Amino acid sequence: MAEFVMKKLVYDAGLENCFQIASAATSREALGGDIHPGTKAKLEEEKIPYTHRHAVQFTCDDYKKYDYIIGMDKENIYRLRQIIGVDTEEKVHLLLSFTGSSNEVADPWYTGNFTQAYEDITRGCKALLCFIAENNKTINNIIMNKKESRK
Repeated sequence: MAEFVMKKLVYDAGLENCFQIASAATSREALGGDIHPGTKAKLEEEKIPYTHRHAVQFTCDDYKKYDYIIGMDKENIYRLRQIIGVDTEEKVHLLLSFTGSSNEVADPWYTGNFTQAYEDITRGCKALLCFIAENNKTINNIIMNKKESRK
């Protein structure tokens, strides 16, 4: 869900050419599987586009490729660190930490509450996008130029 929420936020901000967004599993249980039907239903309800996919495992190459590695809960973070070892570049973050919270996104796989997961993920993704914009001059300039052109 977070991959598609973030892609929508980035698209709506006109920044789709500045980001590469993907998701990967931290465990092997769902490898090869498509998006959960409850996730699809929630994304459709919120009018967020998504694509069908086959879940893949997070790898050390992913760590090298991406600037931010985001986990939804502490179990994700633990498993990410098992895969990569030491997070020497401080890329690994809990999504809701960008909101100033140490809370986790409650996994709807277990809770069945896709609405709560969506709300948490949206709040976290918005905060992450703001954090990136504030800390990346290029993206910040693009946002500022878009705001100026709307006036």
